[in-house]
Amino acid sequence: MTETTHAGLIVKAQSGFFTVETGAGLVVCQLRGKLKQGRATGDLAALGDRVELTLLADGSGVIENVRERKQALVRLDPRPQGEYQQVLLANADQCVFVFACAHPTPKLKMLDRFLVIAEKQKIPPIIVANKIDLAENAKEIFGLYQEIGYRVIYTSTLAHLGVDELRTALTGKISALAGPSGVGKSSLLNALQPGLGLAVNDVSAALNKGKHTTVTRQMFALHGGGYVADTPGWKSLALWDTEPEEIDAYFPELAPLVADCQFSDCTHTHEPACAVRAALEAGKIHRERYDSFLRLRSGMS
Repeated sequence: MTETTHAGLIVKAQSGFFTVETGAGLVVCQLRGKLKQGRATGDLAALGDRVELTLLADGSGVIENVRERKQALVRLDPRPQGEYQQVLLANADQCVFVFACAHPTPKLKMLDRFLVIAEKQKIPPIIVANKIDLAENAKEIFGLYQEIGYRVIYTSTLAHLGVDELRTALTGKISALAGPSGVGKSSLLNALQPGLGLAVNDVSAALNKGKHTTVTRQMFALHGGGYVADTPGWKSLALWDTEPEEIDAYFPELAPLVADCQFSDCTHTHEPACAVRAALEAGKIHRERYDSFLRLRSGMS
């Protein structure tokens, strides 16, 4: 049988084996040896990567080439031989951050950190404010994000609110899903597609318990097209390569003001003629977001 070459998308990665969707079916592959030559400083192939593979006679495949990533969600994994960049998901079209309006109380400082990471990686975020049936002030809590320009989808699985809107937003996209525990992600995914929440939850539970060398990363196909991948670990994600003076660029409401500050290295904390603090005092930016900016900036130094 003649070997044939196909293009595909990695939809599952586990211990050096990659399941690739080729459009004609799933093929379990390994990397061609030449791709592994030299010392790797990060994952050579990862969930979400687009690849070229050779289909072998036994139905398995060999990945010949990994296409350039448009971006990736990367976690720094300190190993004895040096720092290693672990890719949680490559080429995501959007990040979907699920937070509850109540039970548990929304952790907006965590959401702000997630948004900074998405801005840095240039991945459009969607905020899902779930359990709106438990909070009459849901739009007061999350409305400030809409004012900034972020898309917020208000959902309730019990009242079946916002589920269709969320389904439409996910269709045809590769979506990185993140959010704290207890916010109702599994129920929301099951409402979108029966069994989806259970499948995602099983993989996520293994990810949280597993060792770096044995975990399975997987994204799940949506019936209308597209994929969703739970990406636990955002609390340890990509701010390791961020300088304190960069942070204001990742707050959309602060970034346009920076050029009007008197000093080019303004920290927006104490300097005279600071445009950011002037906007804060004028009520043009939210105190909560400014406080998140200060916390993130101080954490970088």
